[in-house]
Amino acid sequence: MYNFIPHFEYKLNGAVKKSSELKTDDYSLDINVTDSAVKAVLHPSKELELVAFSLETSRKMSSDEVFFVNGFQSWSTSPEVGCNEVVKGINSIANISKFTRHLAAMSGDYLFEDYDNKPGHFHSFTYTYLRKGADIELFGSKTERTGYTIFENDTSADKFFIKKDVCGVITGGDYELLDVSIINKTYDEAFDEYFASLNLRKSKIEHMSGYTSWYNYFQKIDEKIILRDLDGLDKVKDAVSIFQIDDGYETFVGDWLRVDEKKFPRGMKFIADKIHEKGYTAGIWIAPFSCQRVSVVAKEHPDWLIKDENGKPMWGCFAWGGAYTLDMYNPEAADYIRNFFNVILNDWGYDMVKLDFLYSQAIYPRNGKSRGQIMCEAMDFLRECVGEEKLILGCGVPLGPSFGVVDACRISCDVDLVYGGKFYNKLSVNREVPSAQNSMNNSIFRRHLNQRVFCNDPDVFFLRKINLDFTDEQKFILGKVNNLFGDVLFVSDNAGDYGEKETEFVRKFFKKNDSKIISAGFTDKDVISVIYTEGDAEKNFTFNLKQGVIIKQ
Repeated sequence: MYNFIPHFEYKLNGAVKKSSELKTDDYSLDINVTDSAVKAVLHPSKELELVAFSLETSRKMSSDEVFFVNGFQSWSTSPEVGCNEVVKGINSIANISKFTRHLAAMSGDYLFEDYDNKPGHFHSFTYTYLRKGADIELFGSKTERTGYTIFENDTSADKFFIKKDVCGVITGGDYELLDVSIINKTYDEAFDEYFASLNLRKSKIEHMSGYTSWYNYFQKIDEKIILRDLDGLDKVKDAVSIFQIDDGYETFVGDWLRVDEKKFPRGMKFIADKIHEKGYTAGIWIAPFSCQRVSVVAKEHPDWLIKDENGKPMWGCFAWGGAYTLDMYNPEAADYIRNFFNVILNDWGYDMVKLDFLYSQAIYPRNGKSRGQIMCEAMDFLRECVGEEKLILGCGVPLGPSFGVVDACRISCDVDLVYGGKFYNKLSVNREVPSAQNSMNNSIFRRHLNQRVFCNDPDVFFLRKINLDFTDEQKFILGKVNNLFGDVLFVSDNAGDYGEKETEFVRKFFKKNDSKIISAGFTDKDVISVIYTEGDAEKNFTFNLKQGVIIKQ
C-alpha cells in the first residue's frame, strides 16, 4: 500500500497559501488509501479558491517497465515510454510572446502542465499504467468532473504523483479531490475491471466503415464531388455503412446553417437524402463551439464569445485563419447551438455528427470551475443537444470527459498525406501535429478503449494513387493497423477509381476484425510488433513505424 504525502495550494483573501497538513484553520483533508483505491476529499472551513492539489509517493520505475503517457486529448501522441525517455512540450520558439505561446499551446495541456524535457519525467491524463511484460499496475480516475486527474512520474527521484487540476475552483463546501482505482492484473483484465467500474453509457454502435470527404479535398468539396464519391462506393456497397460530409459545406465555420449555395445549390438535406437512398448512415462534421473570426455569428454576437482577461475574444484554434469559441454558459449562445443541432439532425436528417475542436471550451478555468468540470459539462450539453438516438463521433476532445457520452471517438492525431510528414512536422511545437506515424502509435497504445468505452476512430487509411505520398507498403501498414485496432474505418478516396487490388483491400480493411491482440508495442527502435490471433492461428505483424516497411507478417 502506498504512503501518500499531500501538497495543497489555495488562495484566501487574495493571499496564496501552501500546505502539506491534513488539517489547518482553513480546511481539513480526508485521505483514504487502500491497495485498490486512493480517495481525497477537501472540507474547507471558509470559501477557498483552489490552485493545485497533489499526492506524492515513492515508486521506483524499473528499467524493464514502461509508463503509458495518455495524452491530453484525441490528437495528443500517447506512447509507452521507458524510464529514461523524454516527452517534450512546446518548442521554445513559441514563447516569443504570450499570444504565440497561446497559439502553440491551446490544443494541448502546455498552458497548465510543466514539460521540463528531462529524461524520466512524464505525465498521463485520466489514467495510466506501468507495464512489465503482460502485467500492469493501472491507476484510473473514477471522474474528471472535479478537475483533470494527472499521473506524473519522476524516475530521477523515484517519485510518483497523483495530481488534480483544480485551478480556478472556488468552493466553500466539501469538494472531492481524487477518486482513483489501483488495479494490478494483466492488461486486458485490468482495463475490463476499470472501465466496468465506471458504469458508462453504452455506445449505440459496434462498427462503422465508409467514407469521409476531408483527406482528399479538405474544404474544397461541392455537390458534384460528394455525389460522385457517393456513387463510387457502389462497387463495395455491401462493406459500407456510413458516408460523412466533412468541413467545407458552410460559408464560414460557426455559420452552420448558412450553406454555401454555390457549392451545394440543393442544400444539405438533399445530400442526406441521397446518402440514405444508398442505405448508409449520414454523417456530417461540425465544430460546435468554434466560429471563424470572419463569421457572421462572431461579428454579430461578440458577447457570446469566451473572453480573455482583457475582455477580448479568445482564440480557440488557429485553423481557418483563427477561430473564437462560443461560451456555452451564455444562454443565447447555448440556444444558438441547440438550434443548429436541431436543424442539422432533424430538418436536414443527419444521423451522426462528428464534433471537432471540443477542447476549446475549456482552455482556461472560469466561473469558479476547473477545466475538467467545464469539459465534462460541455460534453453533457452536447449530448443533450444531439439527443440519445443520434450518434456522436468525438474529435479534438479530452478523453476522460467524453467517456459515456460519445458513441465513437478519434483517438489519434490526423494522418498526413505524406507518410513521413511534411517538413513543418519536424519543427512541431506540440504533440498534436498531424502524422501517420503518431496516428498509428495511438491506435496501438489506446487500443484498450475500443469497445470498452466507445468505438475507436484511428483516422483514415488510403488506397488511392493520386494526391498522396505513400508507398503501397505504407498504405497497407496503415490500413492493417486501423483494421486491427479500430472500429471506425474511413477512406477519403473516390472508390470509383479503384482497381481490382484496391477494391479487394478496402473490403478487407472495412470488415470488422475479431482478432484478439495478445501484445503490441515497440521491440526495437522504431520497430513495432503486434502478436494476435486470427481464428486458431497466432500471427505476428512487425513493421518499422518510421520507414513504413513491413518486417514480418
